[in-house]
Amino acid sequence: MSPLIINGRTEKELLKACLQGDRLAQRDIFHMYAGKMMAICIRYARHRHEAEDILQDSFVKVFTHLCEFENNGSFEGWVRRIIINTAIKINQKKSFSHESIGLEHIKEDSTGPEVFSILSEEELTKLISELPDGYRMVFNLFAIEGFSHKEISEMLNIEESTSRSQLMKARRILQEKVNELYIIAV
Repeated sequence: MSPLIINGRTEKELLKACLQGDRLAQRDIFHMYAGKMMAICIRYARHRHEAEDILQDSFVKVFTHLCEFENNGSFEGWVRRIIINTAIKINQKKSFSHESIGLEHIKEDSTGPEVFSILSEEELTKLISELPDGYRMVFNLFAIEGFSHKEISEMLNIEESTSRSQLMKARRILQEKVNELYIIAV
């Protein structure tokens, strides 16, 4: 894979320039990754403005701590990790860690794969964004980012059993919402 070049400079050259305080290089790095990273922010936020705040706070951290990037792995992966950690910290400040939603009305039936084929990525992202904060965080970290319940419990400072429970409840809520959409679509 050939290196990505923006304004005649590779990522490596841009990062070196950023370390020397080059604001244009920072702008180029931001534009290089803002789209992909905004997609991650949207998954963790309740609305677009919150996602934009997460993105902005994250890139401030990226440029503030750029000297700590050791070129072990990809720069994109390093930025992604900062985005996720920033989203978690912002979410924890909101103190929604003890949310509860009554799940008694949700049926245990299964949703067939044909239901997911009628949903666009945007619709599915919207459904995920409507989850209560704790459920959304655990769902994103487990189902999308691939972290284990042990890792999630350490990241969110919760018990592993809480992580499992919130994932189960998030899946049930999503299943109910998808079933409702499926009924409307049919």
